Amino acid sequence: MSRVVLHVDRTRCDGRGLCMELLPHLIGRDDWGYPLLPGGEATIGPDDEEAAVDAVALCPVLALKLIERR
Repeated sequence: MSRVVLHVDRTRCDGRGLCMELLPHLIGRDDWGYPLLPGGEATIGPDDEEAAVDAVALCPVLALKLIERR
């Protein structure tokens, strides 16, 4: 069984926060405003797929990607 996870490239991210607005229950914010993901990735469930795809597409610095894990 595979699962889809959201990954943030912290070297690209500039902390604008759009991903945190779209997925507030999955992505936290550190003291400097950058996204925090438990374990570095967030597992995307069926209810979050649309918001995750939007977050990836709308990230202005292309710091997000969805990865299929097996």
